[in-house]
Amino acid sequence: MEEEIQKLLNNAKAGNDKSISHLMADLEKIRAGKASPSMLDSVMVEYYGAMTPIHQLANINTMDARTITVQAWERGILDAIATGIINANLGLNPQNNGEMIILNVPALTEERRKDLVKKVKAEAEHAKVSIRNNRKDANDVLKKLKGDGLPEDRVKDLENKIQTFTDAAVKRCDELAAKKESDIMTI
Repeated sequence: MEEEIQKLLNNAKAGNDKSISHLMADLEKIRAGKASPSMLDSVMVEYYGAMTPIHQLANINTMDARTITVQAWERGILDAIATGIINANLGLNPQNNGEMIILNVPALTEERRKDLVKKVKAEAEHAKVSIRNNRKDANDVLKKLKGDGLPEDRVKDLENKIQTFTDAAVKRCDELAAKKESDIMTI
């Protein structure tokens, strides 16, 4: 039974870590007015009839805080990459100079910043829901173990430990969201 308890605790902690990692990845995609190669992670390019992620076809860098460059491995696919960027609906206007694609990241308006903050809060809330679901699943397993003969005081101790994991993960989500909001609202 101790083995099951350890597995339960490990799964609860791993589930929370996974939720936080997912939140971090989602927040990375929300641009804060600064150019970042990760802004193009969702861009798919038609390459020989197959939709291919842009990072498999080109080297993506930032020249400065407002400019992204996309250097294709083959010059012949620059137009397809530009089309892929437009189709991704990122609000970026690709400029093809024949050697590479240059993307100027426009400054954010106050209204757009507020919309992005709402999106950050929504992503953080999704992560918190996932974390709370992890807690519920762990507590359900504890109830089953209680029915199998685990003492009630041990169940309470484990519920408190799981709640501690949950509280720490929710706090981390709040910290990540606050940091991203600060980045977005900073001009």
